[in-house]
Amino acid sequence: MTKKYYDILGVSENASADDLKKAYRKKAIQYHPDRQQGKSDEEKKAAEEKFKEAAEAYDVLSDPDKRARYDQLGDEGYSAMGGGGGAGFSSMEDIFSHFSDLFEGFGFGDFFGGGQRSGFGGGQRVNRGTNLQVRVRLTLAEIASGVEKKIKIPRMVACEHCHGTGAKDGTAIETCYTCHGSGVEVKMQRTMLGMMQSQSPCHTCGGSGKRIKERCSFCGGQGLVRKEEVVTINIPAGVAEGMTLKVSGRGNDAAGGGVPGDLYVIIQEVRDANFHRDGSDIIYNLMLDFPTAVFGGKVDVPTISGAARVTIPAGTQSGKVLRLRGKGLPSPERYGNGDMLINIMVYVPENLNEEERKAIESLRGKPNIMPSESTKDRIFSRLRHIFD
Repeated sequence: MTKKYYDILGVSENASADDLKKAYRKKAIQYHPDRQQGKSDEEKKAAEEKFKEAAEAYDVLSDPDKRARYDQLGDEGYSAMGGGGGAGFSSMEDIFSHFSDLFEGFGFGDFFGGGQRSGFGGGQRVNRGTNLQVRVRLTLAEIASGVEKKIKIPRMVACEHCHGTGAKDGTAIETCYTCHGSGVEVKMQRTMLGMMQSQSPCHTCGGSGKRIKERCSFCGGQGLVRKEEVVTINIPAGVAEGMTLKVSGRGNDAAGGGVPGDLYVIIQEVRDANFHRDGSDIIYNLMLDFPTAVFGGKVDVPTISGAARVTIPAGTQSGKVLRLRGKGLPSPERYGNGDMLINIMVYVPENLNEEERKAIESLRGKPNIMPSESTKDRIFSRLRHIFD
């Protein structure tokens, strides 16, 4: 099971939070765009990819829940469960703003604060919409096969009257007088790397380079309105309670244009009347009548994929477990299916008529009716193993 995130940061799988933070700082400084001046376009592109890889790795490993899931599933399993891509960074600016607090005291402040970049292609700060969460309830049958769900989601979308600008008729806009349309404020700053030019979003326009002269009356100048939309979500087989899947770009739109946020789908399992889930295994409790337990026979039992006929050996005792290979749920790691475990309990009759009572009474004390010491030891040792 490969786990490349640890290799990207150059740490062991037992690395502490401080180890991860130090390793990421080192990689971020090494591949930061302002360290790539004078290099070829190919070298800058390679550094940009390394920078993004380090940010993705740190985003996952620095979060205890994400790290635990990643350690369990590995690269392929984590990606298959919708966890790939770290925080879903859409641009370099996303990374700078997301991790800027890690560089406090390093003199980086605005240096990691977004705005127009000097090293990787320039451009203004990219607005990003907020993320949304939704809970989806799934039956075990849906989890077993995977399912497509269509869900109505209330989202903030661009106002159609001002086209998301927040300005009346989408035209009542002027160039920001502070940054003169650039969206950034530039200053020189002394850092551990020497004097560097840093940029930060313009405090007047927030990085857009524009000012609204007259607000749109339909959205109040926000550029966004609430609207219900139907979102199609493809849920893979084998998900479990509490897992989170990401649907990129289906969160709220960004005010003033930009990149939409993401939709996070939290899985909830519907309690099943017949089955209990244990990881990828399914447990079914079978109440067996006394004659079938004694003489054996064939019994139909439900499974997630339909009924199955099971052979009951003669002399079956309460507590015996039968295993149906591959009749459980798909493994999240995509390594095949779990099993179905049939837990057998033998039913002791509670209400007998006179004929039934005499028949059973005639067996009292018979040698083959009474349990031997070896039988008791075998059954009780199995129970001790269960409770231990």
